[in-house]
Amino acid sequence: MGSGIAQACAEAGFSVRVRDVDSEAIERGRGLLERMLQGAIQRKKMTAARREEILGRVAFGTDLAEAVNGAALVIEAVFEEETVKRALFEEMVPFVRADTIVATNTSSLRVAALSEVLPHPQRFAGLHFFYPAAINRLVEVIGSKTTSERTLAELERFCYRLRKIPIRTADSAGFCVNRFFVPYLNEAARLVEEEVASLATVEEVGRELFGATLGPFELMNVTGIPIAFHSESSLYRAFGPAYAPASLLESHFRSGSPWAWKETPVEPEKKAAVRRRLLGLTFGIATRLVEEGVASPEAVDRGATVGLRRRLGPFAQLSTFGLAEGLVLVEEYAKRWPGNFPVSNELKDRVRRGERDWPLAYVRVERRGPVAWVLLDRPEALNSLNSLLFRQLEEAFRSLEGEREVRVVVLAGSSPVFAAGADIAEMERKSFSEGVEFGFLGQRVAERIERFPAPVIALVEGYALGGGLELALAADFIVATEGALLGLPEVTVGIHPGMGGATRLTRLIGRAKTKLLTFTGVPVSAEEGYRIGFVAKVVPLASAREEVQGLAELIASRAPLGVRWIKQVIDRGMDASLAAALHLEAESAGHTFGTEDRTEGMRAFLEKRPPKFQGK
Repeated sequence: MGSGIAQACAEAGFSVRVRDVDSEAIERGRGLLERMLQGAIQRKKMTAARREEILGRVAFGTDLAEAVNGAALVIEAVFEEETVKRALFEEMVPFVRADTIVATNTSSLRVAALSEVLPHPQRFAGLHFFYPAAINRLVEVIGSKTTSERTLAELERFCYRLRKIPIRTADSAGFCVNRFFVPYLNEAARLVEEEVASLATVEEVGRELFGATLGPFELMNVTGIPIAFHSESSLYRAFGPAYAPASLLESHFRSGSPWAWKETPVEPEKKAAVRRRLLGLTFGIATRLVEEGVASPEAVDRGATVGLRRRLGPFAQLSTFGLAEGLVLVEEYAKRWPGNFPVSNELKDRVRRGERDWPLAYVRVERRGPVAWVLLDRPEALNSLNSLLFRQLEEAFRSLEGEREVRVVVLAGSSPVFAAGADIAEMERKSFSEGVEFGFLGQRVAERIERFPAPVIALVEGYALGGGLELALAADFIVATEGALLGLPEVTVGIHPGMGGATRLTRLIGRAKTKLLTFTGVPVSAEEGYRIGFVAKVVPLASAREEVQGLAELIASRAPLGVRWIKQVIDRGMDASLAAALHLEAESAGHTFGTEDRTEGMRAFLEKRPPKFQGK
């Protein structure tokens, strides 16, 4: 894991210092890193020059002080044993700066217990990288009660810099993913132990049910049966008999023998019973995770689809069955463990209210003083735009319209990607009429953004393609990060822009340049977008959010009515003759003289003090 984490950090451009206990361990770690990179070259995923560049960022050594001194982030990735980890942290204390973040890569140990030996527990958290760390995109970000929100936010941003997908989880046994995944492996062993079905039958159901490449037994053969046994034992100590390791799992752990599932027959008539047990277990634990406040339903589903590479997460899968049928499966499973496998009250309440689906949020609103950030929050799909996201985005802007204290809105991605375009997987299934309806839905959302009374800034990080750029063009202006890509590549998949992107872009840069972009479908860089006139400002990626927040706060400090009215004048004037536009501007400016803000602004100017605008 340490080598994989070092590789991920070095590939992202960070300078990395790797420390291990002796030269033999160091050579083993270096060799593993070099083999991983050589494998990428053989698969034509990397050039030899890129390999040397990455290796040049990694320094190896046995001196702890040399490794830790001056580091912005220290990630511990030693053996999963609390006493070993605590001893390392105690040894590390004299060399860690007060502003350094320290993280433990743990899959099962309590973060709070490990933080006790550190002088600044508010800057200590868990970073659970999933195997293989260099490739798997999921990282659980675990905060204890002493971890500061700033630390968790910085770690999330760090994960995004590594091109990972972070999910927040509370400091609870198993955290998020292992809480439902490890019991799935254990339940597979129970099903065989209880003679419900053969090894091969359970293996096949596991692959079919969750759309996974490997079923539970082959997965344990690959990743290690001891990991499954120790993890399940940890959950058993925390949660009781329902999580007790199966005797068959323990016997394979003790003997060291792999699961010989290929030597057993598949029994089709027994698959239904296996499916019911595995689904009841999964739905039951997932819904309890949310009820206990361990993780959000979105985090649970990301954990399954990104970390475990399942086709659907537990909540999306629960919705495909319907909540009522899901509750039946959970209650059926819970009867096996009276009093030790509680059924989620929220699940029962939703069924009682007649709900069929468990809602998942793909849009998040964060308020930062007078600035509201509307975040597209579907990072596992690069914020691709589906119907549900569109409807949630429309509702977010609709609800913000009534909040007088919101003076500026920033539209951005939750991750350093704005939006990769419309969700092709959803669009591919649409008929002609459904495609037209989808286009009008997107237009309606873009129009609501465009007509929002307060200024809207679109922050484009990474890229805004297709429908993503069309949404950004509906904002008052675009701020893009250095190297970001923006384009309308719809013609490359047999369609063309339909949300108003071509029309809005034409008004910004003219017909010829718009036709060049839409006919070829080739994206342009943020710098080129600024040069030709549809990007208002280009900022460094590392400071983009701070710079845009500062810009938004500057706009928010101006007279709210003046800003809102001049926005209307500019937008309406675009469709009017010159004479009509000039009249509209003069008339609107005249109305500002009747506002309290005008009185306050001019008085403050004469008194040489900052104005206090009230929007009146």
